[in-house]
Amino acid sequence: MCRRHFARGQLQFLTTSTYRRNRLFTCQRFRAIFVDTLRQLREETRFLLVGWVLMPDHFHLLIRPDPPQATVRFLQELKKRTAQQIVAALARHQDNPRCRAMLARLSLPPRVHSDSYYRVWQRRYVPFNVFTHKKHMEKLDYMHSNPVTARLVPSPDLWPWSSFRFYYLNDSSLLTMDRVA
Repeated sequence: MCRRHFARGQLQFLTTSTYRRNRLFTCQRFRAIFVDTLRQLREETRFLLVGWVLMPDHFHLLIRPDPPQATVRFLQELKKRTAQQIVAALARHQDNPRCRAMLARLSLPPRVHSDSYYRVWQRRYVPFNVFTHKKHMEKLDYMHSNPVTARLVPSPDLWPWSSFRFYYLNDSSLLTMDRVA
C-alpha cells in the first residue's frame, strides 16, 4: 500500500478520472453539478482552491487543504456527492436513449455489487505534492492547456470549465480562485 505524505501549507495537484473514462462531462448539467459541488465543499472545508480544470472524462485540482490530510476525505465527498446527483439525473431520464445508455455504461458487474449498482468515478486518484512556485505555475499551465491539447477548443480562454478565465480574464463567474505565492 502506498503511503501519502501531506505537509502543512503545501499545494496538492490531484487528478481523477471517470469510471471507464466515460465522457460524462460533455453534458452541461453534469458540469454544473461538479462546479456547484466543488463550490459547496470549498465553503464547508475551507481549503484553498488554486486551480482547476474539468475535462469530459477527468478533472485536475490544485488545492491547499487544511489540515493536509483532509484531501482524502474531501475527494471522497466530492466524488460521492457528484456521483449521487449524476446517477439520480440519469435514472430520472431513462426514457432518453442517451441517458439510458450512459447509465448502462456506469453499471457495475453483478459480482461487484455491494451497496451500489453504478460507479461514476475511478476509485483511486493521483496526488502530486507541489513544493515550488515553479511547479505551481507548471501545474496551472498544464491544467489550462489541457482542453487545447485534447482539441476541445483552439485556445484556453474558450474553455469555461477551468481557472484560466479567473487568472487571465478576471472572470470569477464559476469559481473564484485563491491566489497563493
